[in-house]
Amino acid sequence: MTFSATLPAASSAAEPDSPLTFEQARRVVESHAEKLLPRAVETLPLLEAVGRALAEPISADRDFPPFARAARDGFAVRAADVASVPAPLRFVGEIRAGDALATLPYIHAGQCAAIMTGAAAPPSADSVVMVEYTQRDGDQITIRRSVSCGENIVPTGSESVAGNLLLPVGTRLDQAAVSVAAAVGAEHVSVFRRPRVAILSTGDEIVGIGSAPAPHQLRNSNSYSLAAQVMSGGGEPVILPIAPDEPERLRELLAVGLQADLLLVSGGVSMGQYDLVEPCLSQLGAEFFFTGAKIQPGKPIVFGRAPKPDSGEAAEESPSTYFFGLPGNPVSTMVTFTLFVAPLLDALRGAAPAPLVFLRAKLAAEIHTKPGLTRFLPAILSGFAQNARVELVRWQGSGDIAATARANCYAVVPPDCEQIAAGEWVGVLLR
Repeated sequence: MTFSATLPAASSAAEPDSPLTFEQARRVVESHAEKLLPRAVETLPLLEAVGRALAEPISADRDFPPFARAARDGFAVRAADVASVPAPLRFVGEIRAGDALATLPYIHAGQCAAIMTGAAAPPSADSVVMVEYTQRDGDQITIRRSVSCGENIVPTGSESVAGNLLLPVGTRLDQAAVSVAAAVGAEHVSVFRRPRVAILSTGDEIVGIGSAPAPHQLRNSNSYSLAAQVMSGGGEPVILPIAPDEPERLRELLAVGLQADLLLVSGGVSMGQYDLVEPCLSQLGAEFFFTGAKIQPGKPIVFGRAPKPDSGEAAEESPSTYFFGLPGNPVSTMVTFTLFVAPLLDALRGAAPAPLVFLRAKLAAEIHTKPGLTRFLPAILSGFAQNARVELVRWQGSGDIAATARANCYAVVPPDCEQIAAGEWVGVLLR
């Protein structure tokens, strides 16, 4: 069972430095995403454009289907001939998929022709009887089930007529959209350029993934998990050097990141003495739309916009860059990307922001939580349909990368819940 989340409108009374509810924070991001316009366009071979958003619409170049076609294997007949069954008809030929229209047999009263799924239906027949309701004895076909006029025939132009819009601007070229584009002969398509997303991890405790960390240090996994999410979301990741807990160097790297279409900063957004991201962004002229959301993990998330430093970019480039300050704990970073970064990235790449889609599943074991936060807890979804079950993964908090790697979803606990009993239905967000 699935449903799309319907989020209530954000309250305008909340101050930017007051943590917003999950719904309010999501709505703030969506409101900015709705105003964004993608810029650069390029033309690519169809398969090189997979995952991109269309910059020009694709319309039907002819009727679809271009001829009346059989929807089932069986026999093309006149419905009036089989109104009373069993009805013996004379076999006059076979129609295969791909047979030219000019070669189709003419079906007179009392006659029928074998026909394959997808083959052109002769104009002289008005329906198809499925083969399982027939019996053949030489050239005599006995029809054992009546059909109505038009049954099992897909009419010409019933899917689309020539000139109809098939794929609007902004459509993401997934396998279905690629199939449509190929069907109208679009060997090349016009798509929006992938947005460049700068990724900056901060903290003296962070070292490169090729380094041997000291006992007090951690490898820079966040930049790589964010880069993977950016790539999956249709963006082009640009991983910046690690920023130390030193204001001048941090400002320099933030300024570099603001040259991109979007800046993601991991770490340095909490309330500690060395959490310098917000002060440094303020010095760069940043405007903050919210600082904190009532979620777990990811409560310290920051969202805002800052002027793009003068770089000699083309005039059509945006004069400002949106940024997210994401918590440094790896699970928090991944969760907040899914909840908040994804819709803005969609807009920057020219696609309509995709709604969050939740599943519903029965809880395998009881959950106890403190109220006040919407919680997204790593979990494993199993089973099928009404028998779907979700079980929390044992984890040691939002720094537990291994637990998240074992999970395939997040169990969603509403902010007013202290306890959810085993067997109750809960929301599930796929990872």
